[in-house]
Amino acid sequence: MTDAVKHGLVPWSEDGGIRTVGVLTNGGDAPGMNAAIRAVVRAGLHEGYRMLGCRRGFHGLWRGDMVELDGRSVSGRLQYGGTFLMTARSQSFNTPEGVEKAFEMCRVFCMDALVVIGGDGSLRGALDLSRMGLPVIGIPSTIDNDVGCSEYAIGYDTALNTAMSAIDKLRDTATSHERCSCIEVMGRRTGYIALNVGVSCGAEVILIPEVEMDFDRDVARRLLECHNSGKSHYIVVVAEGAGDTVEISNRIETQTGIESRVTILGHLQRGGSPSTRDRMMASWMGTLAIKSLVSGDYGHVVSYRQGRVITIEIEEALQMTKTISPEEIETAYQIAL
Repeated sequence: MTDAVKHGLVPWSEDGGIRTVGVLTNGGDAPGMNAAIRAVVRAGLHEGYRMLGCRRGFHGLWRGDMVELDGRSVSGRLQYGGTFLMTARSQSFNTPEGVEKAFEMCRVFCMDALVVIGGDGSLRGALDLSRMGLPVIGIPSTIDNDVGCSEYAIGYDTALNTAMSAIDKLRDTATSHERCSCIEVMGRRTGYIALNVGVSCGAEVILIPEVEMDFDRDVARRLLECHNSGKSHYIVVVAEGAGDTVEISNRIETQTGIESRVTILGHLQRGGSPSTRDRMMASWMGTLAIKSLVSGDYGHVVSYRQGRVITIEIEEALQMTKTISPEEIETAYQIAL
């Protein structure tokens, strides 16, 4: 039993059951968040729960920015990107005092449980509330796909397709002008987007944070090999954490003589109507989150592993890591020339 329970601070119903469930989206937005909210709300209503939306993530929870949600509140949201509950990055919540105030706000609104949708930082916030005694379920959602406990995070597939579409269009211009197009995609710490969209678009060079770059070997020589084999246009995909894309482009032009241009896709990758896969994964994950509350499996993260949507204890989930395999990197290299 936690200290919070001993002191009567836990906002559970008097009979120990769950009657009111909150849901929030936190951190960076991702396509499919609305679909996840919809699934959580409708599955919760099906179980007889009262549903509350916490607007603006943990920051809104800390401030008591709540709205009641019913079946119509989430109607017509499935096909839209972003999150209608809005999101934020809260400095106030990221302190012991902030967590305690957010927990007290749950009590004020008679919120017996909370579903948190977001990336690693959001799941760590969920863990803080879980340690206070609040029943919490996490759902991974980030376009970077870097949540270690889950092979897939909501928003990733849509971001890949958005980047792929943009790069396909840029290749048309690179072909017309016989240029190199250097395209920066998101991924400060991980290269999942860069690697997989690079392979999907036939990029000649893919740079990711997981592999230290040797410019002469990995970029200049590679492009010259492509040139010598008869190619006249080139695509270089750079994860934002793999290097300065502008500097890389300038060095390409200086050292190879190949005209080079930079495009930074930026937040374009966060928006847009979610793909079929993101809508489906969000729906399965959101529904399982509510089933977990019904069965009493509190303090878990919904995860996709080996073709199944499952739950993992949140402390264990946050200790898990994943990385791009050497085999994936080697395959990308082999088929790029």
